Amino acid sequence: MSDMSSLNRKLIQTLAETISKQVDHFNKTEVECLIREFNVLLGECAASGRAVNGLDKEKFRSILHNNFGMTDDMIMDLAPLLVDPTVFRTFDRDNDSFVSLKEWIEGLSVFLRGTMDEKIKYCFQVYDLNSDNYISREEMFHLLKNSLIRQPTEEDPDEGIKDLVEITLKRMDHDHDGRLSFSDFEKAVKEENLLLEAFGTCLPDIMSTEAFEQHVFQEQLVL
Repeated sequence: MSDMSSLNRKLIQTLAETISKQVDHFNKTEVECLIREFNVLLGECAASGRAVNGLDKEKFRSILHNNFGMTDDMIMDLAPLLVDPTVFRTFDRDNDSFVSLKEWIEGLSVFLRGTMDEKIKYCFQVYDLNSDNYISREEMFHLLKNSLIRQPTEEDPDEGIKDLVEITLKRMDHDHDGRLSFSDFEKAVKEENLLLEAFGTCLPDIMSTEAFEQHVFQEQLVL
């Protein structure tokens, strides 16, 4: 049993050394911890009878909810008539419906510790629901409709959201073509950082990030 444990440890260390050279923001020891956490999560998937090719959408959604308090259905899950507008999609780079180990670590590097430029690119990809490199009026409407709290006294809340879309376009649509290109979005966010998550929460807050890192990095190192 100890031989198997030692072999497993060496495999993880070798894998961590390789991945740490390919991914920003995590050192080798932190990558080892992320590998162990991923294996724990995969074990939970196997115990529940799910496929274990990687983290599936259901498990990934559970991680975002339980570890980062993210509950926005439009950002996290499939929306009607739209192409997988999810945080999951930004992690699942090869579009095979599973987040692999390397995708998990690459995604977390931006999700937890990304630079402003990396986060701008990430958020734009999440909000670009149909992956056409623009955030359209329709996409803004769907995103804002889902993320805003409706008031029961409103006769037609959709009208208020449409007004908000137009206000947002006036603020962020620098080339005035009625939609947001990456250049529009990047310029607007760099002028006002609060616009980074203008269309819904898709990044963890500081407290959730610190709690996750403490659990994965500090507590595991004690074991």
